[in-house]
Amino acid sequence: MKTLALPVLCALGALGLAAAEPPLSLDDCLALANSRHPALAASQAGVAAATEAVGEARAPYLPQVDLSAGYHRWQKRAFLPSGLSLPGRTIPDLIGPLNDWTGGVTGRYTLYDFGERGANVSAAIARRAAAEAEADTTRADVRWSVQTAFFGLAAAQELATVADQNLARTERHLRMVEARRQAGAVSPADVLRLEAEVAAARLQVISAQSQVRVAGGRLNTMMGRAAETPVAITPPTVAPPPPQEDLGQAVEHALARRPELQSAAKRVTAAKAGVEGARASRAAKVRADAAYGWNDTAWTPETREWQAGLSVDVPVFDGGTRRSRISRSRAELAREEANLENRRLQVRQEVWAAMSEVDRTWASIAANEAGVKASSESLRVTQERYQNGAAVVTDLLDTQTALTRAEAGLAAARWDYLAARAAYDRATGATSP
Repeated sequence: MKTLALPVLCALGALGLAAAEPPLSLDDCLALANSRHPALAASQAGVAAATEAVGEARAPYLPQVDLSAGYHRWQKRAFLPSGLSLPGRTIPDLIGPLNDWTGGVTGRYTLYDFGERGANVSAAIARRAAAEAEADTTRADVRWSVQTAFFGLAAAQELATVADQNLARTERHLRMVEARRQAGAVSPADVLRLEAEVAAARLQVISAQSQVRVAGGRLNTMMGRAAETPVAITPPTVAPPPPQEDLGQAVEHALARRPELQSAAKRVTAAKAGVEGARASRAAKVRADAAYGWNDTAWTPETREWQAGLSVDVPVFDGGTRRSRISRSRAELAREEANLENRRLQVRQEVWAAMSEVDRTWASIAANEAGVKASSESLRVTQERYQNGAAVVTDLLDTQTALTRAEAGLAAARWDYLAARAAYDRATGATSP
């Protein structure tokens, strides 16, 4: 008994911690996930990075201005024409050492680039929109994951209740069989059979409780919390499904609302702008530049230097870099267009599958309810027949097993239906911002 005391106390303490936290509704769990889940923070960081990329793409529309200052001490060999002479002096072989102090400001501005900057800005804006759509996708995925984990925990708890009820029934049947054995109506083999069934039922209870803990850890993870955090939930009621829209209408809604498709479409737009930018990079660029500064051998240079003018850069030969860039941009555009079409096909399949699953799970609730009702009545009749000696212990156990199976099926069907509804909303984009 001493060896069991500590585990029992720990288990009771864990139950006390779990009960100390107020039960969470589904909306509470979703709110926690929205504020804590790291995937949402990562997606928002991606949007921020894409926004900064837009500013980076717009920067070439502004002039580039640089300040510079420097000091150099130098000496160079003098390469002078032969036969040159200086009156009374020899020709020096070296110039220096001298000090060279410089300072100034330079500016450069691109006047015209045949649309390369505009294409880069358009691509950056499209990629930002794609990042925002991807953030919406992540938000919808997190919502769906929390819903699935929440319903999974509710199902695990109800299955644990079914296991407890089955254990209580089995123990009650064991007492009934022992009473009949003491009266000499049945053999000891019936008692041994029920004792084995009680042991098996206790193992099922232990397994069901373990599944509850695992499901609770999964829900905590989906909410952005540590898996071992105690959690208690308030399961919602299972309401009848709303009027079902036809498949064509559901697919149209999904194609219009799913953020994955919006993200893929924006990536196609960005790829098209990339092709335009690659083409513009092969054209000439007209730039204006100016510089003003000082250059002298003293610490405060006094010699002023300046220049201003225009320049035209015409690419002539670059080893095929620009040609390869255009080909690469076209291939990337083809890839993004194919990804968009593939995603459309996947969305259609997801809507069709989700709609079918909603119909199946809702129908299974009614079927399991009928099964539970019939199995309960069958067990009642079998119990009476066994007490009257008209049935054997195998009949009793078979009907009990059928009832337990029907109760477990009903428990799973209820939460499978709610999970299917959540999957349907996710597939049609109903949960998208």
